Amino acid sequence: MTGSPVRLIHTRRFGDDRGWFSETYRADKLAAEGIAETFVQDNQSYSVHTGTIRGIHFQKPPMAQGKLVRCVRGSIIDYAVDLRRGSPTYGQHLSARLDAQTGDQLWIPVGFGHAFVTLEPDVEVAYKVTNVYAPETEGGIRWDCPVIAIDWPLPPAGAALSAKDMVLPSLADFDSPFDYDGVPLGTLND
Repeated sequence: MTGSPVRLIHTRRFGDDRGWFSETYRADKLAAEGIAETFVQDNQSYSVHTGTIRGIHFQKPPMAQGKLVRCVRGSIIDYAVDLRRGSPTYGQHLSARLDAQTGDQLWIPVGFGHAFVTLEPDVEVAYKVTNVYAPETEGGIRWDCPVIAIDWPLPPAGAALSAKDMVLPSLADFDSPFDYDGVPLGTLND
């Protein structure tokens, strides 16, 4: 286990000539990885275009969400952005490639913004969350914020964005509702 609150979870697959089987969620194994959260809702998104960006999103307290993210069709680069005020790694991010072939998952705890970009067309992403969707607590940071400086792997046509994501504030204009818990963003455990 690393010191980072963001965790890459490798999912074991058991295969034969029919295909494979995998446990995608098991509380005791996640607890052994340092994730002892209760998940209350499952979400799934479908993105048509390569270069679709969803994020950088979060929900504010008291409805803040931790997310356990996996790509069930296609591939993405998934991002966690430290938004905890007072954190020495505030505004920094980690990323991991998630794809349907490996089944790897990324744990993004409360206090981090979440985003992903699709690496191919027709991508589906599924994630478990620790709190229900509450639109009145939705928040986000602009995908192209120069302080966060994500180097998005985009196709020549550029990013496919929602109207809502195009008007989010930059980090400089954001008053974080999240407190630093003493654990800075480290490296992923891969």
